[in-house]
Amino acid sequence: MASHLPSSNKLGRPISPSPLPKRPVQRLLEPLARFLEIESASGIVLIVCTVAALAIANSPWAHAWESLWHTEAVIALGSWELRASLAHWVNDGLMTIFFFLVGLEIKRELVDGELRSVKKAALPIIAAIGGMLVPAGIYLLVLGGRDGQRGWGIPMATDIAFAVGVLTLFGRRVPTGLKIFLLALAIADDIGAILVIALAYSSSISAVALLFAAVGLLSILGMNRLGVRSIAAYTIVGIGIWLAMYRSGIHPTIAGVVLGLVTPGRAWIATASLLEALMGAVDRLDGKVDRTHSQDHPQLIGTLTATAHETISPLERLEHALHPWVAFAIMPIFALANAGVPLEPSVANHAVAHSVAAGLAIGKPLGIVLFSWLAIRVGVAQLPVNVSWAALLGAGCLGGIGFTMSLFIAGLALEGAMLEAGKVGTLTGSTISAVLGFCLLTMFLPKPTKVDSFGPQSGSQATELPHET
Repeated sequence: MASHLPSSNKLGRPISPSPLPKRPVQRLLEPLARFLEIESASGIVLIVCTVAALAIANSPWAHAWESLWHTEAVIALGSWELRASLAHWVNDGLMTIFFFLVGLEIKRELVDGELRSVKKAALPIIAAIGGMLVPAGIYLLVLGGRDGQRGWGIPMATDIAFAVGVLTLFGRRVPTGLKIFLLALAIADDIGAILVIALAYSSSISAVALLFAAVGLLSILGMNRLGVRSIAAYTIVGIGIWLAMYRSGIHPTIAGVVLGLVTPGRAWIATASLLEALMGAVDRLDGKVDRTHSQDHPQLIGTLTATAHETISPLERLEHALHPWVAFAIMPIFALANAGVPLEPSVANHAVAHSVAAGLAIGKPLGIVLFSWLAIRVGVAQLPVNVSWAALLGAGCLGGIGFTMSLFIAGLALEGAMLEAGKVGTLTGSTISAVLGFCLLTMFLPKPTKVDSFGPQSGSQATELPHET
């Protein structure tokens, strides 16, 4: 097809397809590819921080390290103050941003992702339900009625960063359907974990504080309808909602999830309007339009900048801005604050440690595969293209890497020696799950070929180009 676009401008110079220099992030055009890349790199950083926290917790500096996280930090305004330890600021404050990103990711999947269609979402959602119910059941079964039953929610979670990090080690061998299945399963799993935190691990509820949080949420929705664009305005109201949730008895990180879910997922200005504005600006700058009564150069560029800014949805803009910060700053800090645990025989042999490890390493893959089989057997879902049951089992094992969310729930559910045991069980079960998943995928994913290094993915049909005549 012949192109109707001019190949040169009025000065005879060739027109570049993109007159603006490309930044590194602009090369990551596909949201899925960008998400996978950040998550896999984040997994490496988390491993480093976890090993560092464990090493320090079992070194002569263990007491000083623990004292550091118990140091109090205060925010005060007149007679009002909010006082908490550094560990609490990390778990209740910084992790709210993490949960806000989780809310954004859930919203994205519901609007444009794999969860927007019941047919597409059926398999990962049902698999995620199995991957939550069976581990909780195994935890209670192994624990056998002893102290620590409140920790049943610990093995229900999946850490998407570690799971994706292991999956990306196989490169092109991983079918696209398996990647999408694991990501959608992890998102559905996050929804379940959020519900567990909100319903099972909340203390006495304050109706007055919840009323203030509801008023703040209604204010956010009203600002959206009125077209308020100021990030600062939303941030101030969001902090108010967080404070109300903090006082309500429901864990304040839930405020982050709710704010993420109400973030608009559609752009305020259509792409067609941006193109029209660009064409009009080109005419003005080239002198084709009388500029006597039109905007001057700074105003024109400002209008174009604002128009381009509003052609990206707030959800996408915030997700892209926050994702690297959460992946490479907040989650590593959380790991440093929570993964450090003394590796003592009394802790490792605790029933809670055994229950969490069994729930993650056995319950997760068993629940995911069993409920997937039931869904396909009943006919409400189908196995992804080019994905075998053995490969699905490998992905189910990766679902047993709990880590971030499991450690978070452990901090809400347990205390003292049982909390330490819950952390050890989380690290043990996650490690076993990662090793099992890696081994299974190594055996059952399509073997790499020489073509894989330069051509299409193994197992896919290559298209031959016709010879020129």
